[in-house]
Amino acid sequence: MRQSAGGAFGKMAKKSNKRYGAWIIVGVLLVGLAGFGSGGLNGTVRTIGTVGDKEVTVTSYQRALNEQIRAFSAQVGQQITFQQAQSFGLDQVALNQVVLLRTLDNEADELGISVGDARVFERLQAIPSFQGAGGFNRETYRLALQQSGQTAAEFETGIREEVARTLLQGAVVSGLPEADAYADALVQYISEVRAMTWATVGPEALTAPIAGATQADQQAYYDANPDAFTAPETREITYAWLIPNMIIDNMVVSDAAIAQLYQERIAQFVQPERRLVERLVYLDETRATAALAQVAAGEATFEDLVAERGLALTDIDLGDVDLETLGAAGDAVFAAEPGEVVGPFNTSLGPALFRMNAVLAAQETTLDDATEQLRDELAAEAAREYINDNANPIVDLIAGGATMADLADRTDMELGTMSWTADMFEGIAAYDAFRREAAEVQEGQFAEIFDLADGGIFALTLDSVTPPTLRPLDDVRDEVIAAWQVQARQQAVMTTAQEIADGILPLTSFEDLGLDALTEEGLTRRSFVEGTPPNFNVQLFEMTVGEVRVIAAGDRALIVRLDDIAAPDLTDLSVIAQRTALAENAAAGIAQDMFEAYATSLQQRTDTDINQATINAVNAQFQ
Repeated sequence: MRQSAGGAFGKMAKKSNKRYGAWIIVGVLLVGLAGFGSGGLNGTVRTIGTVGDKEVTVTSYQRALNEQIRAFSAQVGQQITFQQAQSFGLDQVALNQVVLLRTLDNEADELGISVGDARVFERLQAIPSFQGAGGFNRETYRLALQQSGQTAAEFETGIREEVARTLLQGAVVSGLPEADAYADALVQYISEVRAMTWATVGPEALTAPIAGATQADQQAYYDANPDAFTAPETREITYAWLIPNMIIDNMVVSDAAIAQLYQERIAQFVQPERRLVERLVYLDETRATAALAQVAAGEATFEDLVAERGLALTDIDLGDVDLETLGAAGDAVFAAEPGEVVGPFNTSLGPALFRMNAVLAAQETTLDDATEQLRDELAAEAAREYINDNANPIVDLIAGGATMADLADRTDMELGTMSWTADMFEGIAAYDAFRREAAEVQEGQFAEIFDLADGGIFALTLDSVTPPTLRPLDDVRDEVIAAWQVQARQQAVMTTAQEIADGILPLTSFEDLGLDALTEEGLTRRSFVEGTPPNFNVQLFEMTVGEVRVIAAGDRALIVRLDDIAAPDLTDLSVIAQRTALAENAAAGIAQDMFEAYATSLQQRTDTDINQATINAVNAQFQ
């Protein structure tokens, strides 16, 4: 068995989870396309329907769907197929998006909202793609539109509608009251502070050893905790599977294919000089400039600025970027020293400060150095294609009554058996698809071929099921004794800690009671104190001043005394910034809710006619 990888790279195996009904699907597509003639969508069909008096163009839906797929692929870190996009509902999201926009356009028309040519020209002048050496260039504008397949009239109409739509949206959410009361209440709650004294009591504080568990203790613990000693459901499964690694050594990869892939990936192997950069965006340039002045005067660090915005450094990290990616900030960032903050520069999100953290030198990986890696990639892709090409013949074998053993004898698939439980993650059980089917398959069920995430396939049958079973006490006695011992020791630690805590008064020194105490001040509900359990803050903020409480912490106990409760310092810059952010977020949320309610009402009273057959035909082009 040999498979050539030349020319195969870049093709994704288009497989469904269950490989059946292919001819039915083809038939449905033929019916869906029947109304379009032999030319399909070319030239004649330009819309997918209407919203009010506005047409919804095929192009707008295609563009929205492409953008949804591109954004989701970036989010998950890999390019998704159209079939995957449909399974996530991205096609419906794109359709809803274009329908909503056209609903707003229709409403703006009915209300008489429009903008003049001067405003449209202002927007054109601001688009970077249309700029020449001296600013806006009409020839550049014409060529750009020609390449995108749009006319100037269509493009400018789109701008005019977009501006009108923005005016409509602004009118809907304008005049909202400030969310001051909400922000004040929330910042009081979030930023209220506590001071406490606390100490740890561990097993070393016990003055007597823990007695061993008696037979009665063991039986009582066993009876009280049956779940801990119950064997899970076990399913005896026979399976056959084939993954790329099983056949990758049989794949033939040509030097020409490797060279072609190297050129396609040249940006990966030949990288310009880059910088590790963080970007902090502000609402306006005045605030950004004031923040930079604080850093320059030594009044605040960049980390302080980030914390004032309620962000973490991970939220603003751009990673390693090249000069072009940084846009207007590129020259200044590349001229900066590590740790230097520059700006503000305009970005798509608003004025921003940039901190340059490190210089990454230009890198080049030669074709010779990259050959082994690229050969492996091509061989793996060829193996996936081989598996995909041979899946349907395997389906035919199963349909003809072939068992798992037959598949292993007559194909490249390998046979295996497994006593499967839900806590197994080795071999084929490491694949989510196998685990899902292993949990659902029934005895006597007709076998099917399923896909694995790495391009492999598998089939399985269920031979028998052993239900969850409480194991006899004699079989788990050692586990019972060990678990009882842990529980008894912790109970003893908690008892000892409570005896100590009973002698603590508001002014008592912990050290007088032999405790190694720590004092913590300025604790908020979002503070983390190392060595405390996950629910520690909840319990701390339930306490009253002077109260002493014993809190379980694994195999230890914490003795905690609340010493003080203080309201937040409303003059503190971080509290002010937090309150401002809360008010802005609340206002934005209210505005969003208002607009969504308005848009929903608007769509309900606007006639919408969408041709599903046209949408099906457009979707077919993505496959």
